[in-house]
Amino acid sequence: MAQLPETTSHDERRSPGPEAAGELSFGERLYLREAIKGMGVIARHFVRNLLGYRDPNPEVLDRRGKGVNLVTTINYPEERKPYPPGYRGMHRLVPRLDGRPRCVACYMCATACPAQCIYIEAGEYDAEAIEKYPVRFEIDELRCIVCGFCVEACPKDAIRMDTGTHAPAVLSRPLAVFDKEALLKGPPVEHSTDVLTYRVPLKTVAPPRDEEPSGSGH
Repeated sequence: MAQLPETTSHDERRSPGPEAAGELSFGERLYLREAIKGMGVIARHFVRNLLGYRDPNPEVLDRRGKGVNLVTTINYPEERKPYPPGYRGMHRLVPRLDGRPRCVACYMCATACPAQCIYIEAGEYDAEAIEKYPVRFEIDELRCIVCGFCVEACPKDAIRMDTGTHAPAVLSRPLAVFDKEALLKGPPVEHSTDVLTYRVPLKTVAPPRDEEPSGSGH
């Protein structure tokens, strides 16, 4: 019976060793052809972006047409890409109609913050339905991870991230800490429950003692 020739198994995932280098030509070992092809791709894009017209649309996938410049650089701040409606921008403290913050210093936002970037010091009102207010309210925008948990945790709709602006570049860390005066901005917000809790102080009025019940025959 004839014996079959032995076949050596070849692993395609294995990196080529010194034995495979002998099968390559001198140009292939220097990667000249691949280098020339890569330079051709770079030159083609360079000429197209240099001589082609610039599409003001910042979305690359939406650009169409022959000779369109595909450079995605936006000339900021002259050109700005609009943020989507759900964009979480910088924080702001929402004011009431009288200009004071809606915040009641309940520490819910600071407790829910996973980055611990909110610092609050509470004070007390003298004769109002609201018991507390923030004497000091600070947010470190460098530590903020823009999760929005503070907005969701606030029971009074006192903090929002609807400014539509991102945190500015600063030269030192203290400049990235925004205090209550810097955060209190934007249009005031009023809810139906504010009539009792905000505008009118809650007072307990006792009925007069000498008042006789109605309908008496005397």
